[in-house]
Amino acid sequence: MKTFVIDAPGKSSFGEKAQPVPAPGEVLLEIRRLGFCGTDLNTFRGGNPLVTYPRIPGHEIAAIIAAVTPGVPASLAVGQAVTVMPYTTCGRCTSCRSGRVNACRHNQTLGVQQEGAFTSFITVPWEKVVTARLGLRELALVEPLAVGFHAAARGRVTSEDTVLVFGCGMIGLGAIAAAGLHRGATVIAVDIEDAKLALARKAGATHTVNSRTENLHERLQALTHGDGPNVVIEAVGTPATFVAAVDEVCFAGRVVYIGYAKAPVSYETKYFVMKELDILGSRNSTADDFRAVITMLESGRYPVEETVTRTVPFAEAGAALQQWSDQPGAVTKIHVELT
Repeated sequence: MKTFVIDAPGKSSFGEKAQPVPAPGEVLLEIRRLGFCGTDLNTFRGGNPLVTYPRIPGHEIAAIIAAVTPGVPASLAVGQAVTVMPYTTCGRCTSCRSGRVNACRHNQTLGVQQEGAFTSFITVPWEKVVTARLGLRELALVEPLAVGFHAAARGRVTSEDTVLVFGCGMIGLGAIAAAGLHRGATVIAVDIEDAKLALARKAGATHTVNSRTENLHERLQALTHGDGPNVVIEAVGTPATFVAAVDEVCFAGRVVYIGYAKAPVSYETKYFVMKELDILGSRNSTADDFRAVITMLESGRYPVEETVTRTVPFAEAGAALQQWSDQPGAVTKIHVELT
């Protein structure tokens, strides 16, 4: 069966491998549609420290169940359209023992620490298979949106909050939708691209700020009556936005970091104490986050069509990834159809 491989930074190719055979308790999935993740882009650019090369990427999955094995519950049947929770859990580390399995110390995400789904068939434990009344395009959006949903959950966002989200890429859109559409908060979306800010409004943002053309601090002060937002979710991963999150959040506020800063970050740490901040990390997502995203997508409230920038056939996966690398600001999500 055909596979798409990132061979080394800036290089990709197509290869062949044998079709996998599911073990008892596993499900054989025929991959129909995949999303390229920002992690895949970082792998292609050589900026992902968790990856070794060559690597088959892919963990934003829409698939059809092709076969089941003994031990798989009857609720999972051949022909069902599904998505996949692409993370592993060891069950032994402190994260797993505390119930926060999304932060497993030994996690092996598909397409990152282990081979991913950019191939015709994969096998996964049945517990990782998620069913929904959604089409393939929506199913392939569940995982990236769920990462943003988890950040909103970590920030304990309620309808009483004003939430600032830095970054209107795919993960930021998930946080915006979670805070605005799902939890009813007032959301301020910040980006440097007007097109992405327009999409953020459709995804649940109440206000938008272009931080390249507007004074961010002054605008936030005006929108929050001088208080600052109750919650700041950072979904960019730059030192500037890491620092701004702490500077702009209100006293007794919550800061949630999803992005990885690409360089060391220098803080005025007195604000941690003076404001008595809750500073939180957010990693991956949970089954609850998946269910919440599915409920939102089933309702039809999320702008799916506008979110998927391009859909390309499998043969054009490498070219699409290269084009995204060359023009990252022009892309929210690229989907690849395998069949």
